[in-house]
Parts: sequence; C-alpha cells; structure tokens
Amino acid sequence: MDDDEVRPAVEMGAVDTHCHLFLLEGDPAPAIEAARLSGVGRLVCVGIDAESSLRSAELAESFRGVFATAGVHPHTASSFDAAAGNAIEELLSNPQVVAVGETGIDRYRMLSPVEDQERALRVHAALSRETGKPLVVHCRDAWPDVIRVLDDERADRVVLHCFSGDARTALACAERGWFLSFAGNVTYPANGHLREAAAAAPAERILVETDSPFLAPQGLRGRDNEPANVLFVVDAVAAARGESRDAVLGTTARNAMAAFPGLR
Repeated sequence: MDDDEVRPAVEMGAVDTHCHLFLLEGDPAPAIEAARLSGVGRLVCVGIDAESSLRSAELAESFRGVFATAGVHPHTASSFDAAAGNAIEELLSNPQVVAVGETGIDRYRMLSPVEDQERALRVHAALSRETGKPLVVHCRDAWPDVIRVLDDERADRVVLHCFSGDARTALACAERGWFLSFAGNVTYPANGHLREAAAAAPAERILVETDSPFLAPQGLRGRDNEPANVLFVVDAVAAARGESRDAVLGTTARNAMAAFPGLR
C-alpha cells in the first residue's frame, strides 16, 4: 500500500473491531470519547447474550461511531433457547447491528457443554447466511472444532475474534477468506506465536481489537482495557510485520470496512 492509499484510511481512524462497552465500569461515554480523541474512529460493541446485545444496539444508536453485534457467547451457549434466538434475530434487522455473534467454541473454560456450543455456533452461522452479516467467532483451544463447523456451514463472512492460533492456523483461515482479529494479548512477551501469526497473515485479512475491558496491553496489564488502547495492538502488529504504524492502521481500518460492511 503506497502513501496515497494509506492517508485516507489513517484519516478515517483506527477501528476497534471488538469491545464490550456494557462491561466497562460506569458510564461508557468517557471511554468512547477517549477513543475518539486518540484517533479511534469506529468501535464494534459485541453482544454476548440477548440482554447485552440489546444494550449494544442501544449504545450504537446513542453514540456516533459505535456499532453493535448480536449473539450468544459460547460460555452461555446452554441458555441459547428459542426466546434468545428470536431476540437475536430481531436485533439483526437493525442496521446499527453489523454482525452476528460473538459465538464459537471454548474448550478452555467449558462453561457450557461443547455440544451446546457447537449447536449455537451452527445457528449463528445460519443467521449470518440469512442476513448477509458477518459472523464473529470466539475460539479457544478448539481450532479443529471451529474450522470443521465453519466449513460444514459454508461460512465465508467470518471474523475470528482475539485470534489465538499459530502462523499455520492463520494461513489456513486466511485461505478460507476469513479475517483474523488481533487483540492486546499480541503484546504479551510469552505470545510469540501470535506475533508470528500476525507477520504471516496476508495484509488484507488482519484486523485489530481490544476485547475491552479484557486483555489490556502489556504496559497496562492489571487495569481495565479501553477502546483507545487498540493503538497498542496496531503498534505490536506493525512491529511483528516490520511495517509502520500508519501502514497497519490504514490496512486494518480498510479491512474492517470490508469485514463489516455495515460500518460504512
């Protein structure tokens, strides 16, 4: 990407493709304003159940530059019943709700049986196909399961939130046309495999996020994370790829618009 392509994307601002504003302590307005002042132009507030998905939509309607998703997290997949499904489906008719999820499979915490997690993932994948909105996927210690299910469901509009795989997994997912979203844990010294994945992934498949209030970057660990801190992730990805901050900021902002067409 040359300077003429980078400049408009940089001016658009960074995009935090995954945050949970409803989990921040107190009113989220100061964090949203701090992000804007730091150069973060758009935030995707991700729902984790029917109630928080509704709250995310309300925040998206209240704050410029904030968008929402609607879905049920794998930790609570066992509670994904018909009522929750109907609530999520109704929210997806809102243009401010730009994606389905987060959903997925988590074999690390296993707060819901894996069978329930897979069932919920398949329902969310169907909603993604029906609405044309991308699918935000959580995967932890479950790459074979997640890839198998997404392949079964012919999922092609996929954002892999808080990407945790190695370089080989990154390339396998990128070959399928999926987006890889890197979070604050890419800055942690022990996570060299994430930096290798960020370096190996095709530029057009990389996104950045905070997952706030979780996963604060290395220099801020122990504090609640905020959307403004997505720039630390940009810097870590840039260092891993041997590129400038502006280049990665521009690339990831443009990619976010491609991954989430509703952000336009």
